[in-house]
Amino acid sequence: MSITTENILLIGSLLLFFSIIAGKTSYRFGVPTLILFLAVGMLAGSEGILGIHFNDPALAQFIGIVSLNFILFSGGLETSWSTIKPVLWQGITLSTAGVLLTAVSLGVFVWTITDFTLMEGLLLGAIVSSTDAAAVFSILRSKKLGLKYNLRPTLELESGSNDPMAYVLTIAFLGLVTHPEKSAWSIIPLFIQQMAVGGLTGFLMGKASKLIINRIKLDFEGLYPVLVITLMFFTFASADFLGGNGFLAVYLCAVYLGNHSLIHKKTILKMYDGLSWLMQIILFLTLGLLVFPSHIIPVMGIGLLISAFLILVARPFSVFLSMAFFRMNFSRRTFISWVGLRGAVPIVFATYPLLAGIDKADMIFNIVFFISVSSVLLQGTTFSVLARWLKLSLPEEEKPLDPVEILLADFERSGLSEIFIPEKSYACGKKIVDLKFPEESIIAMIKRGEKYVTPNGFTVIEPSDILIVLSDSAEGIEKVHDLLHLQIPGKALITADDNPNQ
Repeated sequence: MSITTENILLIGSLLLFFSIIAGKTSYRFGVPTLILFLAVGMLAGSEGILGIHFNDPALAQFIGIVSLNFILFSGGLETSWSTIKPVLWQGITLSTAGVLLTAVSLGVFVWTITDFTLMEGLLLGAIVSSTDAAAVFSILRSKKLGLKYNLRPTLELESGSNDPMAYVLTIAFLGLVTHPEKSAWSIIPLFIQQMAVGGLTGFLMGKASKLIINRIKLDFEGLYPVLVITLMFFTFASADFLGGNGFLAVYLCAVYLGNHSLIHKKTILKMYDGLSWLMQIILFLTLGLLVFPSHIIPVMGIGLLISAFLILVARPFSVFLSMAFFRMNFSRRTFISWVGLRGAVPIVFATYPLLAGIDKADMIFNIVFFISVSSVLLQGTTFSVLARWLKLSLPEEEKPLDPVEILLADFERSGLSEIFIPEKSYACGKKIVDLKFPEESIIAMIKRGEKYVTPNGFTVIEPSDILIVLSDSAEGIEKVHDLLHLQIPGKALITADDNPNQ
């Protein structure tokens, strides 16, 4: 079946529908959702049931880059700075030194056991060197597994920030394969430029985006998520235009925005959560359509050997060595080593050799595809069992609540307070967004005289307002009183009748 203008919406909607249904039932059988999305794409592809002919690596690469922007941005928005701060250097080390060690060790192994040149082996190693953000975010959140010792933020920080390093190594080694006369030392200035420019662009765009979002005053709430998408793509394109890493810039911009007060932040977060799932489905469907199963079978033997080396040797070697300077016991290092999931990102990166036209591009793509599938199937289905075996999982009642999940949840908060705003107080005349409320607290409504006002970030606090504040804890209520420069009353709940000024 050929994809035409007339049937593309029908085919696309059917594929999305079957992917959603497959994802709904996948964990009953212990199969990761993302593999089901990939399987639907393969079944619909050239050698599948529907026979949809799709063999366009350039289009697949474009879809992959767009999808990764949404996935990384969504992950960044949901990354709490207070959560990742204790493990910041561990995550950065894993996403830089860990990726490099994985790429080099696997590349040398491939060079030793195959007819690949050293640079071709290092190129393959670079392509599969990073853990996949889509796979890690999806599986960690769907499993809802509580982990001790800040392991979850460590894994999410690593997976969200290590794609830039893998991208730089992939581009660098691809350049050395296509231009053998170049020196291997040329990688160093490229790496410094990509990381420095990408990181600086992400930080500056985060500050600029916050200012734009909070000051632009759009007439419709639904336009704010559209504005954020525009800023996201501008961040990626700007970093790329300046010679930096767009993926790093997008992730850092999102982390900055996610940890600051924004107008209609709840709407933006909900929208990105849905778009992230949509892009994951589209990405895996596209890659499933692109692959030819008959081309995978001849490389299964060598693919299995390389995959086994990556999972059992290269990944543990890189984790144990890069974490040598941190206080971390054997169990935690073993678990981090095992949750080195490879997913869609390596397959997207494998399209770069295809477009460059190098001799072994097809073989590299098929091996990478096999590695990604085997990694998600094996590691994605067993890491929760390993966590319990290593005694790293938390009992159900002790699982920590993610601040973003708390913000979006519709259940009753454990902290509730009605805060009276006296005349000439610090908050009078200020917009809510300028007060920089704690992430775990929100103003649900404002009682103003005999009326109730549903606030947004632009709402100005007036004298004699009663703020009905919800928080996930009593400590959150205390923080609100501190930022409003008000004393904490003796009672946990103040009503209008208790207020001596009324």
